[in-house]
Amino acid sequence: MPVRPKNALKLGRPKGYSSLDAGIAKAFGKSARDRRLEAGLSQEALALETGIERSYISRLERGLSQPTLLALLKLARGLGCESGELLTPVEKAFKRRR
Repeated sequence: MPVRPKNALKLGRPKGYSSLDAGIAKAFGKSARDRRLEAGLSQEALALETGIERSYISRLERGLSQPTLLALLKLARGLGCESGELLTPVEKAFKRRR
């Protein structure tokens, strides 16, 4: 394993940094859950439709994770809507914070 000099730049996130924004994650989770329930789908059925793990869908809906772009697109397709329809409530929540 190569030895790095002490003055070398450290890679990755700063210690203690998290890219998860709890308010945004919860707003997205509520939007996704509401859409899923409107579509009459269980988390398991949505998981089978999208190829996304049911546990990940659960974490998204509870605001414990934020979706990747690919997950957002798959969810929208599985729910029969546009990705923007899932994000509109999130954008509104974000604008209220400012």
